[in-house]
Amino acid sequence: MGAPEGATGQAERIARPRRALAVVIFVVFLDLVGFGIVIPILPYYVRSFGVSDVFIGLLAATYSLAQFLAAPVLGRYSDQLGRRPVIMLSLAGGVIAWTLFGYAGQVGDVAGVLAGMSILFLSRGLAGAMGGNIAAAQAYVADVTPPERRAGALGLVGASFSLGFIFGPAIGGFLASDPVVAWASILPIPATTFSLPAFGAAGMSLLALVVAALAMAEPAGRRPQSERQTLVGQFRTALSDTSLRGLVIAFFLVSVAFAGIQVMFIPFVADATAYRYDASGAALLLTYIGILGAFNQGILVGRLTTRFGSARLAVSGASMLLVALAAIPFAPEIGALLPPVSGPVWFTRELLALLLVLGLLSLGNGLLNPSLATLVSQGASSETQGNAFGVTQGAGSLGRTIGPPVAAALYALVYWSPFVAGAIVVIPVIALLVAIRDREAGIRTQPGS
Repeated sequence: MGAPEGATGQAERIARPRRALAVVIFVVFLDLVGFGIVIPILPYYVRSFGVSDVFIGLLAATYSLAQFLAAPVLGRYSDQLGRRPVIMLSLAGGVIAWTLFGYAGQVGDVAGVLAGMSILFLSRGLAGAMGGNIAAAQAYVADVTPPERRAGALGLVGASFSLGFIFGPAIGGFLASDPVVAWASILPIPATTFSLPAFGAAGMSLLALVVAALAMAEPAGRRPQSERQTLVGQFRTALSDTSLRGLVIAFFLVSVAFAGIQVMFIPFVADATAYRYDASGAALLLTYIGILGAFNQGILVGRLTTRFGSARLAVSGASMLLVALAAIPFAPEIGALLPPVSGPVWFTRELLALLLVLGLLSLGNGLLNPSLATLVSQGASSETQGNAFGVTQGAGSLGRTIGPPVAAALYALVYWSPFVAGAIVVIPVIALLVAIRDREAGIRTQPGS
């Protein structure tokens, strides 16, 4: 079937398509910086209400569930109403969501814990729903780029994620620091360790909204209306495809394991006697992981894929991830086995061990995720690429909904249990990927292949 006019000619119907691409990438980057700003302070914010750590996981799950439900809706509306209005609407919603998040503590002080926590959940749900604008942004990128450059352009959206997680946590840690909070007390807003990062996130969404309003043009032309299919139908179709079934399951399990650890890592470094880090210290660790992730995914993976292939890299990445997840809670004990280190008083053997484990975690995740995406692309036909990626990303969202509350509940029982459980969850992923690797190797060694 030939490509519809709206799919092929769209890039020609907007003036200066490269400028349009740069604008939408910049908007996505600003939005994700705002998201990253809040990450370091979220666990501490929840604890300030005097509630169980289980609520840390529930808040994370609320965001992911709202994003999972909203992304298809926003994507469909962007087909009907246009990309620009949907992106701007979601950015405006983000401003409201992060502002509410910042005022939750004051609401709790005045109206009680239940009211304050209700505002937290409301704001996280709204932020997650508005975070579904990535689907509209990706569609915009596809509109303004020709098919031969589309993969690279969409890759820039992924790169903006890594950059957002480099700058966001660092800014969040800075805004949560005592000197900044003291200086901001002169402003006519609640100035606390938790409110300032939230207002900073709202400011980033507002800046992105202004950039979109002033510089983002709407691609012209009518877009093709594809056949609508329910989420259940999409998953059923993908799971019936033998080339995609294992990858969908792998995306789900990896997301369960990794999302849970992402949420409980900050409470761990806050509680562990060897660390006792506040929000600023945790933010520096997250920035360190983000920098490694940007290098691993932006430079290393492409070169290694050319030499070893995606299936082998996926197996290696999953194996590294398993070891790193299991080692995180025992980093202090691992550090005690290392020789003494020289340097500042804060640079201890225990910190060195944690940095080494986090480096392995970043490398494993950096090898695994792009390799999984490549295998999905190879396993789907040209007509089903979009559906395949939609289902695997949906599986990832479901995993990010389930993983955090389960990990938080386990952490409340035994601090090391969510990390070890995450490592165990990765074991069937390795088995699935080994089967895919061996199947590909068998195909390559067949006569005539």
